Amino acid sequence: MKNRRLFWRIVEEIENMINRGDYPPGSRLPPERELAERFEVSRPTVREAIIALEVRDMVEVKTGSGVYVLETSEKVPEVKKISAFELTQSRALIEGEVAALAATSITEEELDAIHQTLVDMENGHMEEADKAFHKIIAHATRNTAMIITVENLWELRSSQAEIISDYASVCKKENAAQTLAEHTAIYNALKTRDSSAARKAMHEHFNRLINALFDAIEARALEEVRRKNSEKRGLYSLDNLVKARA
Repeated sequence: MKNRRLFWRIVEEIENMINRGDYPPGSRLPPERELAERFEVSRPTVREAIIALEVRDMVEVKTGSGVYVLETSEKVPEVKKISAFELTQSRALIEGEVAALAATSITEEELDAIHQTLVDMENGHMEEADKAFHKIIAHATRNTAMIITVENLWELRSSQAEIISDYASVCKKENAAQTLAEHTAIYNALKTRDSSAARKAMHEHFNRLINALFDAIEARALEEVRRKNSEKRGLYSLDNLVKARA
């Protein structure tokens, strides 16, 4: 997962430089070694990022010559970064109201479909069932704008590297039983057509997710500090020198 985070970070950094005009169409990117030093990553990580950029038709690799920026038919707009916290807070506010509205119009067939997602979660199909769960509730509002909004939020969740990484770090440590219990509470509120309870249950679900994101990011930051300290310790420690003279 750490290598994947590094890989996507380099892709985004180079894309931003190209979109800003630092490297216009036809220009050559710095050599692999220089990029590795600039971003403080390994050369294989840079190589993977270049391959991804080539697949996206942003660069062309010319053997023996270098990596060149391609001309595009139109300027690619710079995508504004959205953090996992911003996305989750937005989902909480919007999907809380979606659940409240859905409680007034949800059908028995839709309740059955939601119940099936709970069964799927219990059987280990967490990711697919989670997505289906939230989309069924959105469709139960009978409000096209809300449906599109929820779908766009899900698209954001799976389109930005940083969000993908942050959510993955949470999902990896997530308590499946707790997640199932939260979804069940939302389902029960919808089943009783209780808008207030549905909104509250959805808010509690996302509030726990936000706190889990904080925990995961803090743990990752601590791990990075420890890694850097370990490197410095190996660089400056006098242990080997003392042993050699003993």
